[in-house]
Amino acid sequence: MATPVAIRSKDVEAFLASCAASSEAAYGAAEAVLRRLQDPASRAGARRLLGAVRRHFADGQEDECARTFHFRIRDVLLDPHLQGSQQRNKLTVMEIPSIFISEDWCFAFYEGLNQLPDHVFRDKTVAELECGNGWISIALAEKWSPLKVYGLDIDPRVIKIAWINLYLNALDDNGLPIYDGEGKTLLDRVEFHESDLLAYCRDNKTELDCIVGCIPQILNPNPEAMSNIITEKSSVEFLYSLNNYYDLQSFAEDQFGLGLIARAVEEGIAIIKPMGIMIFNMGGRPGQSICERIFLRRGLRINKLWQTKIMQAIDTDISALVEIEKMCPHRFEFFMDLHGDQPVSARTALAYMKSGGHVSHAFYVYSCQLRQPNQVKKLFEIVKNGLHEVSSSLDLSFDDDSVAAEKMPFLVHLASLLKDNKPIPCEPPAGCLNFRNLVVEFMDCYHHIPLTPDNVVVFPSRDVAIEYSLRLFSPALAIVDEHLTRYLPKQWLTSSAIEGRADCNHAEDAVTVIEAPAQSDLLIELVRKLKPQVYSGMEVGFAISETAVCKALSQTIELLEGHTSVISQHYYGCLLHELLTVQTGDRHPQQERQPAEVKPQMMIGFSNSARSTLEEAEFFVPDSKDSSVIHMDLDRSFLTVPSSVNASIFESFVRQNLTDSETDVRSSIEKLVRDTYGFPGDDCPDIAEVSYRKEIMCGSTCLALFNKLVLCCMQEQGTFLFPFGTNGHYVKLAKFLNAKTLTIPTNVDSGFKIEPMALDAALEDAYENKNVTRAWVYISGPTINPSGFLYSDGEIKDLLSVCAQRAVRVVIDISFSGLEFQTDGWSRWNLSNLSYDICLCPPLSYFMLGELSLELTTGGLEFGFLISSKPSDVEVSFRNLSQPHCTLKYTFRKLLGLSQPYRISTLHYTLRELLGLKNEWDGPFPNPIMEQKEKLKSRANKLTKVSTL
Repeated sequence: MATPVAIRSKDVEAFLASCAASSEAAYGAAEAVLRRLQDPASRAGARRLLGAVRRHFADGQEDECARTFHFRIRDVLLDPHLQGSQQRNKLTVMEIPSIFISEDWCFAFYEGLNQLPDHVFRDKTVAELECGNGWISIALAEKWSPLKVYGLDIDPRVIKIAWINLYLNALDDNGLPIYDGEGKTLLDRVEFHESDLLAYCRDNKTELDCIVGCIPQILNPNPEAMSNIITEKSSVEFLYSLNNYYDLQSFAEDQFGLGLIARAVEEGIAIIKPMGIMIFNMGGRPGQSICERIFLRRGLRINKLWQTKIMQAIDTDISALVEIEKMCPHRFEFFMDLHGDQPVSARTALAYMKSGGHVSHAFYVYSCQLRQPNQVKKLFEIVKNGLHEVSSSLDLSFDDDSVAAEKMPFLVHLASLLKDNKPIPCEPPAGCLNFRNLVVEFMDCYHHIPLTPDNVVVFPSRDVAIEYSLRLFSPALAIVDEHLTRYLPKQWLTSSAIEGRADCNHAEDAVTVIEAPAQSDLLIELVRKLKPQVYSGMEVGFAISETAVCKALSQTIELLEGHTSVISQHYYGCLLHELLTVQTGDRHPQQERQPAEVKPQMMIGFSNSARSTLEEAEFFVPDSKDSSVIHMDLDRSFLTVPSSVNASIFESFVRQNLTDSETDVRSSIEKLVRDTYGFPGDDCPDIAEVSYRKEIMCGSTCLALFNKLVLCCMQEQGTFLFPFGTNGHYVKLAKFLNAKTLTIPTNVDSGFKIEPMALDAALEDAYENKNVTRAWVYISGPTINPSGFLYSDGEIKDLLSVCAQRAVRVVIDISFSGLEFQTDGWSRWNLSNLSYDICLCPPLSYFMLGELSLELTTGGLEFGFLISSKPSDVEVSFRNLSQPHCTLKYTFRKLLGLSQPYRISTLHYTLRELLGLKNEWDGPFPNPIMEQKEKLKSRANKLTKVSTL
């Protein structure tokens, strides 16, 4: 190395004099030197000045310089045994007191970086977060020759000192550039920028190969806030592991000094290349599992590069950690001195420190890569721009790569579907067109069967597909795979008709089912290929047939079920899409299958009840495009969905390992109905004492539940009585199932309300003249479908009193209620104080049929429930009931705000409290609920005018 050019001692003295007054003065002098370094004309002279200052305090006098002049220039020694493309044993750096540098953490972190192979950094674009005085960025560039290193820090003073240090090492003491083997200097490879984490790279659209960061972790938890978590989330597992935060994960990460690293990871996901690597330090005080979860739950694979121990700063107060340990089973991890092998709690560590001892904690260096790069990046982009409420709930940790490969594409698809707060699209009962197209493509690709979407009908499950098909055709004999008969009606599973027994009277529309000996159909093969690993309880089935048959099957679904869960179809659609994506095709593709030449045979027809019902009913897709039929029950599919609702839906699917208690929505439903309407007779001691036990069941739709009620009525040879003019859909459902039905006279002027006298007369006539042995009465209320009129509290109690006196089963359908708009002078229901003479009447046997999606504005995502109070001798068979998946149960449980008390006043406040949210509605007032009420009011008025014509 050339001998340094001499510089005048008075220049050194002048520089030192300008620094002597204070640390602020020293920083001002450093700024002046930096301006000279940035100017090519004065750069060499400025560098020679710094070299002279460094030599002025040689031989270990750097500390004296710091005390007197508020700065120092010293050498940072690098490990001489480490091998790399460049070999420099030391760097020269300037330090000022106002810039905090944790030497132990930084050197341990740099030691971890040295565990990586050269190719990780060589010729790569790298960013260092919280770069401080820049020595790690400079060391990276010196050792591995990356294409570019961006040193980033939010502190502008830090960045200026880092630039000075870059010049100190890029130029020799004579101010001349130091070139590497590629003819470049450190000035070509390193830049420093003021930046809040990765903001500089994001704003400049810089893609990174590698992100490193020795980020400080300030351990400053709030015991009072943690106490609130413990109170609200009283799960021992939650408290013990502290890695099951879900909606409070980000808060807890902040409490333990991990929040900044967590934010750096999420920002890094957006701009790192798919195969890029992120490397971060991690202080081990919260525990290794919690430290690792920072990365795992964000969809990263991790590799522990380095582990050591760091002395705990003696001025750090850890008493708050002790308070947290008192409140929960979790224990923080400290060690006695540097050589302790067994971790001790914060309580023990604090006592040891007070007795004069020193404690240490683990220090980890982790490298991490995206597990499913494209999906994780896309998912975080959507969450940031449209579903930010769920960022704290994300859990993308997977024990199995195959599970990750299945779940991630669906989560991205679902997030895309929900992010704009639009309602779930209203799809035809035959199934989502996109899903049916995928089925068509799958059948063509894997089985070479040509189809069109009109040949496919989607069902909630294979079992439902078989049952509804048999109800449509009602064959005298059906052969069904033995694995698919478990949920069929028991009366179908008999051999009496086959054996030709004399006592077997084959009734019209009766079905006899026998089990087939083996599986051989395409449906079984498809399910085997699509067998899900993640949402195993989520099902769909489908039938393939001629267009005319599929149309009838679609109408059957519309009558008996409503539709198949849209989200289930999206889920299986993703699985089909993945199968079609990886299909490579045969080298010698099979020829398209052609139907065999067979002698035409007469096809089996539909059952009499099905045929007559399908001919009379109005359906979602009418025969004629000129049809004037309007389905007013589709309004909910066009209602604006609050962002928090969509966030709750997405959270339920992104969560891992939902517990039974988290998905049990029954107690929440019971409280909602009790507070809104009351349960008949609950507040009357005589009635409550002998009333029947309540049961709560959930169904995918109200129709699915009402379907089972009709079958129950048929099972006990009952007859259903419907009010004239109301809810024709339910009437058609009963007729399709060939149930006995009668009509209760109503008056259009009163909005099709049932009058108590008319109900009593209809029941008397039914018992005396219509050969009715057991009557079931259907009442839609408080809102009457479709007129929108309301039953008052007194009116409904009069009707229920008649039902009690006549010992009938009554179905109270509250599924169309919750958006009442004609409330002037209307008295709300309080059925709990219903009273009747229990000595003369048996306890009222009632079924309350409801739906949560209307009141919680879930944009077409349905959730039906049935609360029954019935005698023990009444068997309600719910075999083969389509039930909501556990994820949707979790969603609705959360929306109902189970953990927060609520009261019922006006509808607006009811919904606010049910959701348990501070900012329920998006957009300006009037809110979506009020808008929907006005729409319903307008349409009801028009309907009333049309009805009177």
